[in-house]
Amino acid sequence: MDKLTYAGNLASLQDTADHDHFTFVQADICDRAAITAILSEHQPDGIMHLAAESHVDRSIDGPGDFIETNITGTYTLLEASRTHCDKQQSTNNHEPFRFHHISTDEVYGDLEGTDDLFTEDTSYDPSSPYSASKAASDHLVRAWGRTFGLNFVLTNCSNNYGPRHFPEKLIPHMILNALHGKPLPVYGDGNQIRDWLYVDDHARALIKVFKEGQDGETYNIGGHNEKKNLEVVHTICELLEELAPSGDNDHIEATYKDLITFVKDRPGHDVRYAIDASKIEKELGWTPEETFETGLRKTVEWYLANKPWWESILDGSYKLSRLGA
Repeated sequence: MDKLTYAGNLASLQDTADHDHFTFVQADICDRAAITAILSEHQPDGIMHLAAESHVDRSIDGPGDFIETNITGTYTLLEASRTHCDKQQSTNNHEPFRFHHISTDEVYGDLEGTDDLFTEDTSYDPSSPYSASKAASDHLVRAWGRTFGLNFVLTNCSNNYGPRHFPEKLIPHMILNALHGKPLPVYGDGNQIRDWLYVDDHARALIKVFKEGQDGETYNIGGHNEKKNLEVVHTICELLEELAPSGDNDHIEATYKDLITFVKDRPGHDVRYAIDASKIEKELGWTPEETFETGLRKTVEWYLANKPWWESILDGSYKLSRLGA
């Protein structure tokens, strides 16, 4: 289910569209009637709630959408799920329904030391409207579990990257700007540190937690790949020089690294995030399969090989796409 706002792209689902177990519904998680109808029709074993406004810069420019989707939307999903659970229990025809809430490490705020890590017990200290709205949604899920007995699991992940990532995010933004010979804007001095998690590793972890996680537990999911933002940009430039040399690119007068431009830092920019993922590793046996080097290479190769996908986003035509088109 997806509302298909600006970042929703049906072309990303083409590989799945013909699967017998796949159904797509365009709906808003704030629409209680629509959610109730979907639950009634499909009788799911649970919900994996990934729907969220997630771009920090957009949350600074317009926090209202983040409050509506991330907080009100989560509340609406929780209430619809609670009603659905009550109906299932009355018929005794289903396994216990599970609500899996997917959140972010940004709810924890900023790490001061170079060796500290976010654990599942780290106190919340969000810095942006985005992270504050996600923190609020986390609290709602836990409250519905404690007060109403809703079966839930909660995961907080580090920065995701990989194929089909919307171009406003750091890695695809840098790849596509570089290919077009545009500036590669780096906030401040570029020394902000993030723990990078390849999207397929995250998907495997989510399935693992949904199926095997303990009711009411939280699991941090990280990639064990702490990198400074500037280091990430340099690595992208190096991969592009190897796979799509700047000398062969008519948009480039020098090298990709010459496009790096330092810009004014954004307000409330956290310096370092880093995940302690030992709990999910010990209890559920999950570890990331990709290193940052292997994952980033796969990501750059995907964008180079899938030009129509991102061109349709840059020119806006993706908004008109339909499954199978």
